[in-house]
Amino acid sequence: MLSHREYKQRIRATRLARERAVELRTELSDPEKILWARLKGNKLGGHAFRIQHALGAYIADFYCHRARLVIEVDGKVHQGEQLDHDARRDAWMQGCGIEVLRVRAIDVFNNLEGVCRSIEDRAKRRSAMIKDAAP
Repeated sequence: MLSHREYKQRIRATRLARERAVELRTELSDPEKILWARLKGNKLGGHAFRIQHALGAYIADFYCHRARLVIEVDGKVHQGEQLDHDARRDAWMQGCGIEVLRVRAIDVFNNLEGVCRSIEDRAKRRSAMIKDAAP
């Protein structure tokens, strides 16, 4: 696992990514809006999430720093060439020690409680693992 210093250096957002993240916060999809209503304000086990957060040259739908966890809501745009981009981004994030949890947009609509339980469980597990690995 990367040290905190190495982690911070690797995830430092590019200017372009920061600017694009600000734009994306005003263009949320319906499933992102629904999930954000449940994530904001540390509602899931006290874990703080950020929305449309820039990490390096990439932007995460939702990001929990304490757990080094990214949540991606996959809808219809996550097909074809987008899959290649997603794979590259996921590999970069994993190389930084960030776990990517993908949830389907349809599951946000049809099983929001299950999606939130899954996110909370993953965040708890990741937070404990990171805390235990800290010097």
